[in-house]
Amino acid sequence: MTQPPFADQPATPSDPSRPVRPLVARRRDEEHRAATPLELFFDLCFVVAIAQAGAQLVHALAEDHVGDGVLSYLTVFFAIWWAWMNFTWFASAYDNDDALYRVVTLVQIAGVLILAAGVTRAFEDHDFLVVWLGYVVMRIALTSQWLRAARDASGAERTMALRYAGGVILCQFGWSAVVFAPESARGWIFLVMVIAEMCVPAYAERDFHTNWHPRHIAERYGLFTIIVLGETIAAATVAVKSGLDENDALGDLLPIAAGGLLIVFAAWWIYFVVPAHDRLASSKEGFLWGYGHYGIFASAAAIGAGIEVAVEQAVGSAHISTTAASAAVTVPSALFMVLVWALHARYFKVGIAQQLILPVTGAVILACTFAGEFSVLAAGLVSAAAVAVGVTLTARSADRA
Repeated sequence: MTQPPFADQPATPSDPSRPVRPLVARRRDEEHRAATPLELFFDLCFVVAIAQAGAQLVHALAEDHVGDGVLSYLTVFFAIWWAWMNFTWFASAYDNDDALYRVVTLVQIAGVLILAAGVTRAFEDHDFLVVWLGYVVMRIALTSQWLRAARDASGAERTMALRYAGGVILCQFGWSAVVFAPESARGWIFLVMVIAEMCVPAYAERDFHTNWHPRHIAERYGLFTIIVLGETIAAATVAVKSGLDENDALGDLLPIAAGGLLIVFAAWWIYFVVPAHDRLASSKEGFLWGYGHYGIFASAAAIGAGIEVAVEQAVGSAHISTTAASAAVTVPSALFMVLVWALHARYFKVGIAQQLILPVTGAVILACTFAGEFSVLAAGLVSAAAVAVGVTLTARSADRA
């Protein structure tokens, strides 16, 4: 039988004197549930892989290999994001923070660092062997966690955990084809495996839903968004510093730096202005919201890569036009705005004016692509204006209410 959203499940045992405790489901209505230091450490290590993907995207775009670079970026980013998703939702339901759980999570972190080491080869040579090996390490660890959960569960919950374990193992065998199949067939194999991966949760939870915690999940996604935006600022700052050190082009770089900073500040504001956890009332809503964040995370990271490309073009290091370099910033920025609106912001908007702010902002940011050397600054000003208009309209609605 399908479990109701806030079923009465036992809380995780918390006796610190026991290094290994039963891995039982936590309560979905558990109070004061927050991300743990281990989860934050996990997220930070994943950003290492994201930084590698972003650096390779910069190189591809700067060399005018747009199609191949974007496709490789989306492929590698899916691998990073999906591994993060697998752990995040499992941890929200079953994290008991005992010694064995911590060790297995550290093994997963080792896996993503192996994956990060293979990002360059995946981009440049389409060689996914190291990425695949990193996934093997992560998947062995994740499967062992699901088997622990199955051992300490019964009935429909045990069946669900075993389905997850079996689905993870089968999909990992499927990913082997991406490594060993002819390169001409890898694109189709990748698409099939993406679909297969996304079907595992739907199949596993057909009769029983995991006890993920809405506020905890929203916090984990929010913290990961902050970390990705932080990586974006770090990458852009390094690019601007390098441009100043090597070319002393302050006048050319200042509009890019100012515009990029405004875009990132606005992205943070817009993402966190609404209580996302209020939308996560069921597994269906939760999974749709969670899957949709692939685009949010990928576009947020790509903004930083785009700013780096714009800097390289401004100092003459990139072999692309000003318009193409501007698009490297405006396209992911517009995509971020529209996706945040589509996933959760629109459910908290009142009236047509509030509903149109983010879609219109995305369209105007795209139009800024053709503003020449001031494209990034224009996009930043548009993003800041969207925040200001949103705050004003929200205040007026509150006053009327």
